[in-house]
Amino acid sequence: MSEAIVERPSADARTAPQSILRASAIAWFIPALIGNWLFAYHVAKEYFVTALGGNIATWNERLFVGLVQGDLAGNLALVAHLIIAFLVTIGGTLQLIPQLRARAPSFHRWNGRLYIVMAFITAIAALYMVWTRDTFGPDSLEVSVSINAVLIMICAAMTLRHAMARRIDVHHRWALRTFMVMSGVWFLRVIYACIGVVTQGEMLPGIASDMSGPLDLVISFSSYLLPLAILELYLQAQRSPGAAAKLAAAGLVLVAAGTTSIGVFGTAVGWLS
Repeated sequence: MSEAIVERPSADARTAPQSILRASAIAWFIPALIGNWLFAYHVAKEYFVTALGGNIATWNERLFVGLVQGDLAGNLALVAHLIIAFLVTIGGTLQLIPQLRARAPSFHRWNGRLYIVMAFITAIAALYMVWTRDTFGPDSLEVSVSINAVLIMICAAMTLRHAMARRIDVHHRWALRTFMVMSGVWFLRVIYACIGVVTQGEMLPGIASDMSGPLDLVISFSSYLLPLAILELYLQAQRSPGAAAKLAAAGLVLVAAGTTSIGVFGTAVGWLS
């Protein structure tokens, strides 16, 4: 009687999909890091430098609604929103660098606490501006901004909760979700910049100059829901024992990395000029 010999997968065969998945995340993080820091530079140059130079009135040329005379609370909310946008853009990317977490755990903890506090402040400031002044364009965009703000507070609260409970793996997943929804404004610019590069500056049907078109509505919601969905698929693939799920998720993340790279290039052309 002959016996069938069933070979077990080699260690390389089992670990290769996980390595590819991890590599895809790094491939996405590199342009995201560059793009976020470019955004921080843009905020500093367009708002902080102009304010220090006595040209704060130019803010109103760049925003749907900038500084409003007599609206002290709204103006303070706007200033807080811009300052926090600069800080969290840099601080959030630093939280995602594993080498920094390992070598400077104290910095990671305190930077994380500051990030969570600023997440709540920027979300509340955004909600205040949406519902007290016509800040973000059409009503549909204001609804999108409001949902984004609520998601930021939910994800930030869950990140803090699991950190305090020392459930580090769960805390890490919620921290990634917080980063994605906190980056909604940045992703919005990256998407529009990517479209601009691909179409060579041509306006697509459904996109309006005041962001009131139907495609503008899709982009506004996609700016945080799409990255969040990709992240969820990535996290599920990480925990899946199947190689197919890991490779499929890696492919999706690589597509996101390529799209992000194009968008970052487009924003760099505008922000560095």
